[in-house]
Amino acid sequence: MRSLLSITTLLLFVASLHAQPLSSAWEELTSSDFSLAVQQSKGVCLVPMGVLEKHGQHLPLGTDVFSAREECFRAAQKEYCIVFPFYFAGQIFEAQQQPGTIAYSPELLYQLLDQTCREIARNGIKKIILVNGHGGNNAFLQYFCQVQLATPRDYVVFAFSTSSDSETQKRIAALRKTDFDGHAGEVETSIILAIRPDLVKIDRAHDESGKDLSRLALKKEFPSLQTGIWWYAQFPNHYAGDAREANPEIGELSLESCSRSLAKLIKSVKEDQSALLLQDQFFKESLQPLQTKAKQ
Repeated sequence: MRSLLSITTLLLFVASLHAQPLSSAWEELTSSDFSLAVQQSKGVCLVPMGVLEKHGQHLPLGTDVFSAREECFRAAQKEYCIVFPFYFAGQIFEAQQQPGTIAYSPELLYQLLDQTCREIARNGIKKIILVNGHGGNNAFLQYFCQVQLATPRDYVVFAFSTSSDSETQKRIAALRKTDFDGHAGEVETSIILAIRPDLVKIDRAHDESGKDLSRLALKKEFPSLQTGIWWYAQFPNHYAGDAREANPEIGELSLESCSRSLAKLIKSVKEDQSALLLQDQFFKESLQPLQTKAKQ
């Protein structure tokens, strides 16, 4: 009886080894585990997107991708999915005058993201969420999603920018010491303090001005006016705010709130059946537009 129990215990132990949770990081999975991960994720993959750009004199160039990827990993712990590797090929022409910026051509930006999505889909993942961690990507990703309708494909792409819920925003506001905050400011610096404090040079946070210099008169008179030079006109130092009072508690609050909202999205995308069906229907109707019937 004792030997039977020992064998049973051993079998349970061996089974438990194979039942270890799969890594959510694409690059950490073995080939066989990747197939399991696709099943467990229900074909959902996150692509955390940022750029390599200056963040004042105190934060690393990869700040946006560090924060986006951390949110993705935290969300994947709450609602399992696959997280694509460090993706820094984003729109950042407005920072070309600053050291360390990598600004690929518009053609390459589009082609690289398009080919990346096609390769992700070829590996059995049909729901791709581009998780944006860089404000300069907003218009590019809106355009990229719209262009998905140009030619038929068997996968759907979503773009999502995370944000804290209203309750968390109130808690963060109560902790903040500054009344103006933006790029590389108090909150973003707090996030990196929570993720990679070893990369934060807080003693350099006041080496350059983070004030809005408002050098474009037209923008002041017509706030909704768009022109490519607006960011350089307002924040030529690529710094908006004052990060000296950054606090990792603020960073943790922001990361947890954003990852919760992202996990909620992942769950909904897993369950959704309409996006792919509607996309397929659209492509079929696009081939014969004169036969398209009105929808009720």
